[in-house]
Amino acid sequence: MSSLALKCAAVLGASGVALGAYGSHGLKKLGAEPSQIESWGTASRYQLIHAAALLAFSATGRTARYAPALWTAGVTMFSGSIYCLVLNKERFKVLGPVTPLGGLLMIAGWLALLAP
Repeated sequence: MSSLALKCAAVLGASGVALGAYGSHGLKKLGAEPSQIESWGTASRYQLIHAAALLAFSATGRTARYAPALWTAGVTMFSGSIYCLVLNKERFKVLGPVTPLGGLLMIAGWLALLAP
């Protein structure tokens, strides 16, 4: 079992649940727009999906060099930038281009599973 992948899965999973709950309850109290809540939900969903993928990958005992790192970096960039943009779009507008780059890293992680 890959220890680092398991640790990343645990952190991403726990924070994904917490952030998802905050998006469902806390953002409404702040007066967030429905589109912001939807974006937050997308970010937490992708975070949880990739946490589960990391957990499953770590259980295989397979030693892939790239997939876990690409998933972790990708979901951090993708979801993290969305969280920041929802909380304060003006302050974090520089992170706008980070979101699609994170998405590309997540896709690259899935494709990296094809490598021997």
